[in-house]
Amino acid sequence: MTAELAVGLVGTVLVLAAVLGVGVVAVGQLRVIDAARAGARAAARGEPVHVVQDAARRAAGSAVVVHVRTSGPRVTARVTTTVSVPLPGRPGVPLTAEATVPVERGVAP
Repeated sequence: MTAELAVGLVGTVLVLAAVLGVGVVAVGQLRVIDAARAGARAAARGEPVHVVQDAARRAAGSAVVVHVRTSGPRVTARVTTTVSVPLPGRPGVPLTAEATVPVERGVAP
């Protein structure tokens, strides 16, 4: 009975680690989406690039990379980062989100 218990515990720990890893990635993706939205809104208001980057970093942490581009009456913010999954070897999962919003009236594109 102890061998079965040992195998069962190992399996349970692996399943819990996988569930935790999925949760970490899901929360990270939500934060990156929020950061892209915040960056796009700031850019649409005509804020300077460093303000746009700060808005995105407040939403998703300092390790994000923010790219902003304007295409006609729209501005797009793309945010990327890597999230470490709490598994052996701490693999990194790249996360990316993009948000596009119209430039606000009175702001030169």
